Amino acid sequence: MKKYHEKKCIALTLFLAAGGLGSASVQAEEPISVIQAPSNLNASLAELGKKLYFDPRLSKSGFISCNSCHNLSMGGTDNLSTSIGDKWQQGPINAPTVLNSSLNVAQFWDGRAADLQAQAGGPIANPNEMGSSHALAVDVVASIPGYVNEFKAVFGKAKVSIDGITQAIAEFEKTLVTPNSRFDKWLSGDKTALSANEAEGYRIFKESGCVACHNGEAVGGNSFQKLGLMEPYNTDNPAEGRVAVTGEDADRFNFKVPTLRNVELTYPYFHDGAANTLPEAVDTMGRIQLGKKFTRAENAKVVAFLKTLTGDQPKFQLPILPPSSDATPRPTPFK
Repeated sequence: MKKYHEKKCIALTLFLAAGGLGSASVQAEEPISVIQAPSNLNASLAELGKKLYFDPRLSKSGFISCNSCHNLSMGGTDNLSTSIGDKWQQGPINAPTVLNSSLNVAQFWDGRAADLQAQAGGPIANPNEMGSSHALAVDVVASIPGYVNEFKAVFGKAKVSIDGITQAIAEFEKTLVTPNSRFDKWLSGDKTALSANEAEGYRIFKESGCVACHNGEAVGGNSFQKLGLMEPYNTDNPAEGRVAVTGEDADRFNFKVPTLRNVELTYPYFHDGAANTLPEAVDTMGRIQLGKKFTRAENAKVVAFLKTLTGDQPKFQLPILPPSSDATPRPTPFK
């Protein structure tokens, strides 16, 4: 399956670089599709997850929440090259956006978590991130009467578990979809939604072969690809990509293709956060992935197109977290 996908991507790249289909057919079958608003969600479970997502008491320090690294006021990330963890530790890798993350083929850059629920438990127990443990997180939540009552209402039982905590956080994260971008409106038939410059940027994006990997609803996130196909990507970051999960040397430096939805908001770019700006990222990707040197004008047009992928940001009332009880374990930020 993997070899088939890689061959398909290479074929699509060559096909599009050669001109692709006629304009009428391309218009009917764009490689990027309109993102859909979430459906079939459990509203009560998502509301519980929203509280837990914003609750720093899941961390050992009582200072770091999911929102610390995936800030919903900042495009679902922290705009840092690598995140800051427990005791001010430098994180190992750039925090990918949580926005539209339910559309990813897997979670984390190396895909080690199969879904959002599996991902949600990782940072809590990671000593370099939230620095807690699953047992301590459960003890904290179970000691808070407001949470116990909500768990009973949602799950039909008052018992708090790490499975319930992560399930709730994942359900909330499924709500974080960003529809109604100007590009979506263009895809839906409003040809005035893009300027001539932006539409030209999309043409360059397609014909250069970017859509071989950046396609679908999320404009990425649905495959793993080698970083540095045409020339090596030089970095001091120790992350090796998918090989850390599969053990297969062929997967070395294969990373999950990031979504380009809201990419204007999710700087810096790449797994090491080395590209601070979109023009820099476009230039680097053209060179190392496509063997193409974009002119300054081409780069500016592609960047203009990418900025049309910013959709409606999640809007909700900030949760009021239930107060700790006398029995709640207190945070230890300096130990």
